[in-house]
Amino acid sequence: MLELFAQGFANVFSPFCLVLMLLGTIIGIIFGAVPGLSSVMAIALFLPLTYGMDPGQGLSVLVALYIGSVSGGLVSAILLKIPGTPASIATCFDGHPMLAKGEGAKALGAGVFYSFLGTIISIVALMFIAPQVAKVAINFGPHEYFAISIFSLMLIATLSSGSMIKGIFSGVLGLAFATVGIAPLDAVKRFTFGTVALSDGFDVLTVMIGLFAVSEVIKIAEVAKSEKPGDVAQVNMKVKGFGFSVKEFIQQIPNAIRAALVGLGIGILPGIGAGTSNLVAYTVNKNTDKKHSDEYGKGYIGGIISSETANNASVGGALIPLMTLGIPGDGVTALLLGAFMVHGIAPGPLLFQNYGPLVYTIFVACIVATVLMLVIEWYGMRIFAKILKVPRHILLPIVFVLCVVGAFGLSSRVFDVWAVLIFGVIGYFFTIFKVPQAPFVIGFVLGSMAETNFRRGMMMSDDNFLDFFTKPIAAAFLIFTLVYFIYVVVKEIKKAQARKAASSQAV
Repeated sequence: MLELFAQGFANVFSPFCLVLMLLGTIIGIIFGAVPGLSSVMAIALFLPLTYGMDPGQGLSVLVALYIGSVSGGLVSAILLKIPGTPASIATCFDGHPMLAKGEGAKALGAGVFYSFLGTIISIVALMFIAPQVAKVAINFGPHEYFAISIFSLMLIATLSSGSMIKGIFSGVLGLAFATVGIAPLDAVKRFTFGTVALSDGFDVLTVMIGLFAVSEVIKIAEVAKSEKPGDVAQVNMKVKGFGFSVKEFIQQIPNAIRAALVGLGIGILPGIGAGTSNLVAYTVNKNTDKKHSDEYGKGYIGGIISSETANNASVGGALIPLMTLGIPGDGVTALLLGAFMVHGIAPGPLLFQNYGPLVYTIFVACIVATVLMLVIEWYGMRIFAKILKVPRHILLPIVFVLCVVGAFGLSSRVFDVWAVLIFGVIGYFFTIFKVPQAPFVIGFVLGSMAETNFRRGMMMSDDNFLDFFTKPIAAAFLIFTLVYFIYVVVKEIKKAQARKAASSQAV
């Protein structure tokens, strides 16, 4: 283990890799801080640039983008009362009130420091939990992988939106697009309509770039020109340390631990992510911290600590199923899965056996990126505050050009550019009709995995599906999936009945 860590440090601390990670962290913070930009957009745009890099360097840059963008949302959440990303929604509740009370530097300092702390805790958990999970997962066969894929799809479809029907529709549509091209195992062409370009199906990166980046550009373009940049408050950053005392740090240890555990746990579950973990952790701490529960929402430092510790703790949590099972939990980890595949590496239990130095390079990169995030975000706060003043109608054309260039750079095909635009329009209609995008992406990514393992399992079982229930792990996941589906359906029916009863009473 120590030898692998030494190799990881040697890879990350090469001058070229450090410079790339420094730039990646800065760009990630900017994408997180500017409302409308996001972690997914940052990674989708810069992933094509990693093609020519060594796998360790390329993934280190993407990890830096990821960590920087998750934390960057606190800048606009505190200074503008607009969360830069969904991961910082709860930061607004107490961040801006603290700013109004003249404690802006303290709010920013707490946000930056506990973002650092939450990420470090999740990375330590990643390093200890992931190898153990991989040891168990190495014994998985087609039956287990199919069951886990279906379980993940069900969780994502039902947890990613308030509407179960829309979530399932989005996931099924993603599965449908995953069937385009040559089928696994028997190489039959499906839904190609005589077009050669469709024989390879849609590249996962064109789907990501279109669905998240281009759709966001179209959506924001509707109001960007008429929109006035928010008034960015001026904050006196001349404070001691991070603005809070050692006594306050000690008092907030229970809040930080609870938030970190919530963030880590939610990060591991597919389809929930940092966008939910910050709100859950905020609620948990508000209900648990009886002494200060009335202060939440009025400018209490514990609110910021809850949100920022939890959303950053989700980072390491989300990487656990990706690296151990090859299953992404959200759009960001789906893109990271694409990054592994671009470099010819399949995440999963064998990743730890076959690519040990790469795994520990990623661990070290996470730690280094977290330290870079802490230093850059705190000392560059004035610069990031000025970036928030740049009108989005100036930023969006640059982002759109990068989307098109990145799509063409995948295989030097104009078809990929058209695919990006098509999925951009699909993503735009998703936002109009409030259909969640995450189930589509995960359905698209997991579709091939689920189908391939289902067919392999059926071949091994002589076309007897009941054989899936003879495997303990596969049976457990399939039963969990069925039980959870029934639970959600019953819950939706009760909610519909409650709404109907409320409307009838109102009439």
